[in-house]
Amino acid sequence: MFGWRRRGGRNDRVDDDSGFDDEHRGQDESVVEGGPYDKQEAPDDEIERLDLGSVRLPVPENSQLQVEIDPEGPVRAVHLLTPSGRLTVSAFAAPRTGDLWQEVRQELVDQLRSDGATVRFEDGGWDTELVAETAKTSLRFVGVDGPRWLLRGVAASPAADLDACTKLLYAVIDEAVVDRGSEPMPVRTPLPIELPEEIAAHLQQQQEQAQA
Repeated sequence: MFGWRRRGGRNDRVDDDSGFDDEHRGQDESVVEGGPYDKQEAPDDEIERLDLGSVRLPVPENSQLQVEIDPEGPVRAVHLLTPSGRLTVSAFAAPRTGDLWQEVRQELVDQLRSDGATVRFEDGGWDTELVAETAKTSLRFVGVDGPRWLLRGVAASPAADLDACTKLLYAVIDEAVVDRGSEPMPVRTPLPIELPEEIAAHLQQQQEQAQA
């Protein structure tokens, strides 16, 4: 498995109220297991995941989907709205050598600071993470380098709820599955998001009603 990316020691990452079943997790966090998984190494488990084509994500309890659609048609992002805040997990094409998160992380720091945010680095379960404070929102950015892909997760919430929102983000990433595909792509290209047929039909109906 590709679980070696998760370092041990984050025993408090997921509380009992996270909305996930922990029975499949090992009791000893020093035995590094868990995701995110490449499609070729995905576990054969009973966890229900939302299939978005390039990524498959578990959905926390009491959460809603928010779909961000590009004006030209493609789906730009899918957000999970939870009582603690908003989660966004997306995947990008990366070089075979990995280490794309280090580059992207520094670019995020520069952009956030130019926008007036206060940014700090924190050690994470997979790699160094970013925590940013803006006038209205607190943000945590998590990046995981995989085989020819980069998975990026973002938790956005009021400052008082960031810890709870972060734990949900960790839980989602820990069970995520990435399908990079075999087609060559420029580095940093977002992997395409495909909505399940039922959700796509519902959005189409909403658009038609709005136009009417």
